[in-house]
Amino acid sequence: MKKEQLGQLILASEDTLYHVAKSLLARDADCADAIQEAIVKAFTNLHTLRQDSYAKTWLVRILINECYALMRREKHLVSLEEYQYPESAEESKDYSELYEAIRRLPSDIRICIILYYLEGYSIKETAAILKVTESTVKNRLARARTRMRRDLEQAAT
Repeated sequence: MKKEQLGQLILASEDTLYHVAKSLLARDADCADAIQEAIVKAFTNLHTLRQDSYAKTWLVRILINECYALMRREKHLVSLEEYQYPESAEESKDYSELYEAIRRLPSDIRICIILYYLEGYSIKETAAILKVTESTVKNRLARARTRMRRDLEQAAT
C-alpha cells in the first residue's frame, strides 16, 4: 500500500476512527490525540502492513493501542475542571439512554459492541482487531446485550 492510498483510507475511515476512540475515551480532545497518534504511527509503520486488504483493521488496531496507551498515561491525572465540575446536566442530556448504557459497559465489552454493531465488522474481523478468539467476542457481545437490557429496563422503571 502506498502512502496516498493510506491517506485515502484514513479519510474514508474518519467516522470509524472517531467511534472507536470515543468508545474507549470520554473526552473529545483525548479522542483527537489518539487518532492523530494512530495516523502518525500508521504512516511511520506502513511497511509492517502485510496485506492491503487488512489495512482498515490494521489502522483500527493501532488506534485501539493508542487509546489504551493514553488511558495508561492519564490514569492518575484528573484536571481541576473535572474535579470541580464533573459533568454539567446539559452535557449528560445530549446522550441517549442507549449511548449511556454503552458507555457504562467495561471497555473490553464496549469496544466489541462498537466494532460489531456500530462499525459493522464481523465477529471474525472483530476478533482479529482485538486479538481474541471469536468465542470471546461472542461471549462479550452476549454479556453486553444482557447488561444493557437490564440497565435500560431499570432506567425505564
